[in-house]
Amino acid sequence: MTESHPTTERVGGMLLAGGQSRRFGAEKAVARFGETLMMDAVAERFARFADFAISARPGSAAATRATRLHATILNDDPSLPSGPLAGVLEGLKWAHARNLDFLATAPCDAPLLPTDVFERLLDAIGLAPAAFAVTSVGDHPLCAVWQVALQTPLEHSLRGGVHPSVRSFLAEQHAERVWFDDARAFANANTADALLALERPA
Repeated sequence: MTESHPTTERVGGMLLAGGQSRRFGAEKAVARFGETLMMDAVAERFARFADFAISARPGSAAATRATRLHATILNDDPSLPSGPLAGVLEGLKWAHARNLDFLATAPCDAPLLPTDVFERLLDAIGLAPAAFAVTSVGDHPLCAVWQVALQTPLEHSLRGGVHPSVRSFLAEQHAERVWFDDARAFANANTADALLALERPA
């Protein structure tokens, strides 16, 4: 492995499926997307990595599905502020325990992600602490690759009692922004209508 081109053997993948899905009206991770489930469509992007985990709420349908996918189930620390970075922190701890160098993350509601999204982020990360996707519609900070060493500053930030925005935390860490041309590939199905729109051809 070189610092500029990490190999997939040193990367763990984590699907973020621990949200409340308030706007969706049901647990969106297990919503149907074509012939599969939305979380399964995203999980395919992690197939090349050494280990795979899913951040899910205890007792949720996503946790049940994670078992069937033979993924490690990670739960947020209830003593920390609620939000996606709490899930990322558990993923970083998990990756560190497995002697991995990087954690690749993606939200469960982005089923059209490019098949090479993590390959491109890993190619671009260099010596940066993290790399995340950017398109013409803005930043996609949870579609990212994180150095496992970010566990320490992230835990310090969350122990302060406030959950920062993912974007602001990555900016503070001087993360690498990686451009992707296809903005639709990163669209989130935050509502049932949005999911239907993603199922229709572009």
